[in-house]
Amino acid sequence: AARFEERLAAGDEEMIPSTMVDRMLNGESPVRVWREHRGLSATALAEQAGIAQSYVSQIETGRRDGTVETYRRLAEALRVSIDDLV
Repeated sequence: AARFEERLAAGDEEMIPSTMVDRMLNGESPVRVWREHRGLSATALAEQAGIAQSYVSQIETGRRDGTVETYRRLAEALRVSIDDLV
């Protein structure tokens, strides 16, 4: 617990609201949940990640799977690990 508190104080960890966890556990796209938590539009996220906005939308709705590279770019733009998005 002390190590986590140290990492949290250093900005290496982040606490998230339980509503975010609930949304993801209920099947909502982690990309969408994190995007909204960061206050980004789909267009802004797409621009930061260097991918098309329609691709972000397709990933968020489950109509298309992203590649590892796409998830890496999204994770970087959202300041999370890839593991947080898949």
